[in-house]
Formats: sequence, C-alpha cells, structure tokens
Amino acid sequence: MTLTSAAPVEVPRRRQGGFVDEMRSVAMKLHTREQARGGEKEAKGPEERSIAKWDPTIEGYLKFLVDSKLVFDTLEGIVHKAALPCYAEFRNTGLERSENLAKDLEWFKDQGHNIPEPSDPGVCYAGFLEDLSEKDPQAFICHFYNIYFAHSAGGRMIGKKVAEKILDKKQLEFYKWDGDLPLLLQNVREKLNKVSEGWTREEKNHCLEETDKSFKYSGDILRLILI
Repeated sequence: MTLTSAAPVEVPRRRQGGFVDEMRSVAMKLHTREQARGGEKEAKGPEERSIAKWDPTIEGYLKFLVDSKLVFDTLEGIVHKAALPCYAEFRNTGLERSENLAKDLEWFKDQGHNIPEPSDPGVCYAGFLEDLSEKDPQAFICHFYNIYFAHSAGGRMIGKKVAEKILDKKQLEFYKWDGDLPLLLQNVREKLNKVSEGWTREEKNHCLEETDKSFKYSGDILRLILI
C-alpha cells in the first residue's frame, strides 16, 4: 500500500486540542464498530472483533509480547538517538514500555514458559519504523502517536481481558505506569502539538494519511494473541 492509494483524509476543524485532535479523529474512524464507539469499519479479522469474543492462548500472547517489545525497543532507540532533533522531545515521557515488557517476559520464563524469538510481524514493523524515522518524520510521528496512545487505551482493556481469560487476572507490568497516566499522556500531547506546529498543512495531511498503515502493522502483531 502506498500513501497515494490511501483514501482521502477528512480533516476535522481545529479544536483546542491542536493537531493531536486531528490524529485522534482519524484513528477513531479506523476502529471497527465492535472495538470502539465512533468506529466506522466492519470487523474482518478476529482481532477486530470485540475482545469478549477472543480466545487467546499463552503461546500467542507471548508472541505478541515479544513482538511488542521489539517495536517499543525500536521506538525508544530512535527517540534516544534522535537523528532528527524533534525526536528528542519524546525522551523520558514516562510512556516507555520496553523495561516493563522485559520484566513480564522474565516472569513468564520463571513460570516455565519458553520465550520465543520475534516473529515476522514485529521484525517487519521494527524495520519499517527504523527506515521511516530517517526519511519521513511526519509519518514516523503518526506511528509513534498511535502505538503509545492505543496501548494506553484499548491496549489496557485488551491486557485486562486476556489476563482474566488465561493469567488468573494477573496484571502485567506492560499495563502499569509510574506516575499519573492521564498527566503523562497530556504532556506527550503537548509535545506532539509543539512539534507539528512547524509543519505545513500538506505535511500534516501526510501524517494523517499514515494512520491506516499504522493500524495494519499493529493489527498484524495484535493478531498473534489469537494464534
């Protein structure tokens, strides 16, 4: 899929929340009606259906966690390296997940589970993000926003439901944050708005158009839970 083949993005009116509101509006429309109020898509794959209908497995969940860790490792490495100065804005936001995921995988190992190697969905997404970060900052920021903010919302709900089904309700570190999560998110919203202030309207539209690709890559990883 290329950006030129993406459906035209309907840009909402600017509100007090700045460009992040536009990003959120586009992302919400790409949810299915079963996933979220305001979703406009029909569910196709099993991962797009209501979580209540999922039948997760430990093996699949471990694949999901391993691939997720690779993606977060990549994001946090890109931000730390900051090949482009704007990425440095997103260091040490409190939303980082890599260390928490490492603790979770160690816990599973202690329970006697074999930890798999990263699989194709995670490897492909990590490589894509590395490449994108060097040549297309607007598109990269779209992925950064959707990955972190989706995990803080729907991701937490998924973690809770999966834990109820296969982990005796254990809450993993992946779903815990140090500090007040709404405050951490608001801080990152402000940073995203600050970075995007210097973009042209064309660059903003380009960022929004990347949302579909972000959902595709993340959906491929999410689907691993049901393997």
